Amino acid sequence: MNPHSDRVHQALSALQIELPSWGFANTGTRFGKFLQPEAAATIDEKFADAAQVHAFTGATPTLALHVSWDLAAGLRDTSRILDLEAQHGIRAGSINPNLFEAQEYKYGSICNPDAGIRRLAIDHLLESVAIARALRSRDVSLWLADGSNYPGTQSIRRRIDWMARALAEVHDALGDDQRLLVEYKPFEPAFYHTDLADWGMSLLISRETGPKACVLVDTGHHYASQNIEQIVVWLLREKMLGGFHFNDRRFADDDLTLGSIDPYQIFRIFHELLSDAKALETTAFMIDQSHNLKGKMEAMVQTVCTAQELFAKAALVDREQLATLQDECRLVEAEECLRAGFWYDVRPLVREWRISRGIPDDPLAALRASGYVERIRSERKERNARSVVTYA
Repeated sequence: MNPHSDRVHQALSALQIELPSWGFANTGTRFGKFLQPEAAATIDEKFADAAQVHAFTGATPTLALHVSWDLAAGLRDTSRILDLEAQHGIRAGSINPNLFEAQEYKYGSICNPDAGIRRLAIDHLLESVAIARALRSRDVSLWLADGSNYPGTQSIRRRIDWMARALAEVHDALGDDQRLLVEYKPFEPAFYHTDLADWGMSLLISRETGPKACVLVDTGHHYASQNIEQIVVWLLREKMLGGFHFNDRRFADDDLTLGSIDPYQIFRIFHELLSDAKALETTAFMIDQSHNLKGKMEAMVQTVCTAQELFAKAALVDREQLATLQDECRLVEAEECLRAGFWYDVRPLVREWRISRGIPDDPLAALRASGYVERIRSERKERNARSVVTYA
């Protein structure tokens, strides 16, 4: 038996990754939407697709929901979601408000100079908290598109104050077991200043908001070559890391599949997480990707499998030996100790774990052999061909 089997099996059994409902739907760039015949258009279809990914990977028991896209009727839709949970064996995961599509939010949502629009945004957040409570969802995941494009056109200081007051009101509405995950992004759609532009701003506003608020790290929401694992360590040290949105990117956006560009970065992030004994108990792992060119089902399964392999590699790092080498400043040996985990071929061990759990040893091949994609493509293609091509 491989001496690494126990360590890899234990790590993979602890790894659960949340799927995004929007990752199964037609999406695109800000220039347009690219249609796929098998794309999900209803919440029923999204749950069905998510259940297939979980069946093939054994690691995705929850589905993140977007309030405007999945719960158009708000709280009235929660009974339907509970029925879908029972039907498909997939639970509702994080609840994601939408503060970026409505025309009212042209100049911001909770940071808008118009008090009436700020009230509209806060009420939407409060409804999102209520939906999460009704669905027994721990996390409300908040991303703000708020910002400005030109110097002098907005008061940065006043917008911070408006945001702080809004988040404090939302925090007061959270249940005892609920959290507010506060995301950040340097730019886009705001090109001069973004109200929550980096992890420091998110950390500060979360602390001011209250003990149920923490930081959400999107691996694509950083400047090029930024040391994300250092940010992760700081947030872990401060006990303020709430979770991740996993994806990859080459330039400025963040919609590529996990590890497709820089798998070593994801490995390093996992290594730092596994160096903190309690990190996995409180850190939510979520996918946030837009599969515009890859098939949606294939891309989702491929992403989960990539995460499992990189997580298994990180689990193999000899951290006791690494600490000794670090303390003795043996630089080359320390780096090689870390790299030994990354270069180890964990695929046989991952396949072994899957077989032990009754999961297909090659999830992507199993998906292709199942005929599921061909079936939903046949069922949905006529409807999707009539879809209006707009960005969402």
